[in-house]
Amino acid sequence: MLKLIYYVPESHIEPTKLAIFEAGAGGVGNYEHCAWQVLGIGQFKPVKGANPFVGALDTLEQIPEWRVETILPEEKASQVQKALKASHPYEEPAFEFIQMIQIE
Repeated sequence: MLKLIYYVPESHIEPTKLAIFEAGAGGVGNYEHCAWQVLGIGQFKPVKGANPFVGALDTLEQIPEWRVETILPEEKASQVQKALKASHPYEEPAFEFIQMIQIE
């Protein structure tokens, strides 16, 4: 089992969640579309060669972003990553997969 954590502007929180759920994330027992989310502030500075969704080149940006967490089976990781990248507005979306240990 993996945990996916990613950051996204409010305009794209629902489209990204829908995309990753359709790709196989968010299932917990008899529940689907499970996620946890919290609002925070993201920071970045686009430099030469960037085509930012928000902000301007060579300008430090701080914008509200949502941190979204969900889980998925390892075999769905590639599909979920592709779905996230395809539905996310950023050139370089920030995300990570964390391996989870299940203890019975």
